[in-house]
Amino acid sequence: MDKVPMTQAGFNALEKELKNLKSVERPAVIEAIAEARGHGDLSENAEYSAARERQSFIEGRIKELEAVISAAQIIDVQSLSGDIVKFGATVVVYEEETDTEIKFQIVGAYESDADNGKISITAPMSRALIGKSVGDIAEVQTPKGRRHYEILMVMYI
Repeated sequence: MDKVPMTQAGFNALEKELKNLKSVERPAVIEAIAEARGHGDLSENAEYSAARERQSFIEGRIKELEAVISAAQIIDVQSLSGDIVKFGATVVVYEEETDTEIKFQIVGAYESDADNGKISITAPMSRALIGKSVGDIAEVQTPKGRRHYEILMVMYI
């Protein structure tokens, strides 16, 4: 797996999720499987099937997280500075069409959360902004057509 860029906060969140899956979720699902086995015929046991499905999901997610964590390239955002947009930047843009300002941080794909203002480095908006600086206009193709965003502020916090 290639290096996976992420912030320290994103790395910490993945480690926390992995720890929870291994120490809480995995033992709970093993217990649920054992309990469901005690109910008799496994071929018609919905609890057993659901528990096995949950176990499969948990084990898959554990493998995925272990791979991502081992390939993580942690970027210290606070050590970065300047007014050029790059990974880790918190950017404020202005969209003239809707007369709105939008603030978000550009983060790794595994830590993106649009509802909390964190967009993936691979998102069209991020790709359009990378390398631009305050005052530049970024053009982004969206499902609603082309949008233009003026970069008002770039921060590394």
